[in-house]
Amino acid sequence: MKEGKTTGPGPKPETFETTAGKAYITSDAGKDGATAIRMYSLIVSGSDKFTGYVIAQVRDDAAKPLSDEAMRKMLASAALRKEVPVEEQLSLLPFKIGDLGQFKTVRTLAPRSSILLTDGTEDTTLDGAPYMVIGLVGAGPEKPDDRGRFAQQTAATIPGLRNARITSNEPLQIEGTPGYETRIDAVAGKDDTPVTVVQWLRFGGGSSLRIIASATREEWPKAFPRFRAVRDGIDPR
Repeated sequence: MKEGKTTGPGPKPETFETTAGKAYITSDAGKDGATAIRMYSLIVSGSDKFTGYVIAQVRDDAAKPLSDEAMRKMLASAALRKEVPVEEQLSLLPFKIGDLGQFKTVRTLAPRSSILLTDGTEDTTLDGAPYMVIGLVGAGPEKPDDRGRFAQQTAATIPGLRNARITSNEPLQIEGTPGYETRIDAVAGKDDTPVTVVQWLRFGGGSSLRIIASATREEWPKAFPRFRAVRDGIDPR
């Protein structure tokens, strides 16, 4: 057996000043086949809630290769925004939301993948106000007979619920597309607040749309029509 080559420690992060404040940058050289490349990674601390991460690469065979000085100057211009306009967040999603249900807060959870609508704020626990999480999951079963079990299994992964009990699980059409509705009674939060949750799955294409909506048992009658309005206003791009 041949002995493997030992490698030394990787590049060390350097402190780096940006428009957003203090950051850390790492740079390294490598090759992509016969082409020399330079790689950069930048970590910017936005607050105690999130950290920004930038990756850049420069190839020597580029039509206009950038110098190390030019790359560092560009990365130093990194800035943070306290808020991203709702329209911009929605434009990056792989689906269109035509009705926001008069929710007060709209926040991206996973870039280009999922979004949160809520009457609370970022600091409000989700069991304290009506909310919806909209995103994509795998394509789901091709056979309609397998979709009920898939919906139940998917509903079991909804975080933050305790003593959860599925009260209904049935197929339905969502804007002419096959779907499934699963309803759950549970408690959530530190005060064991009784909540009702609905999960809608909309099948079709290479992925399925998943909508999770929750409200306290008391607020459910008023919240559910808003949930449906949002659900029925979603279209693929």
